[in-house]
Amino acid sequence: MKPYDNYLSNENSERLYDIAKVLRSKNAGPLFITIDIIFEDKNSYLRVKESGLINEYYISTKYNIDKKDVKIINFDAAFAIKVTIPRINCLSGSPGDTDVYGAQQHTPLIDLMIP
Repeated sequence: MKPYDNYLSNENSERLYDIAKVLRSKNAGPLFITIDIIFEDKNSYLRVKESGLINEYYISTKYNIDKKDVKIINFDAAFAIKVTIPRINCLSGSPGDTDVYGAQQHTPLIDLMIP
C-alpha cells in the first residue's frame, strides 16, 4: 500500500475540507474541471503541499481517470493548489450533464485526511 492510499486518520490529522479556506470546483471550459484549494495562511498551505497527498495518483484514483490527464499546479504566492482534470461523463451542458457548472466535482477530496 502506498502511503497516500491510507486515508485513516490519527489524532493529528484533519480533513482537507477543514484545513482549506476554499475548496471548490468549476468548469474550465466545456472539457475540463478545475478544483481550487486555497489556504488562509502559509503554514496550512505548506502542510498540505508537503504532505504529498494531493498528487496525480490520488486524483486519478478518486476520479477514475488516467494519471497523465491530471494537472496539478502549486501557487506558492497565493497559498493555493489548482487541479485540472477532464470532465468525466460528458461536455458541460450536453444532454445527461448533471453538473453544468462543474460546481460539485470537488466533493471526492473533502474527506482526504492530512497529517
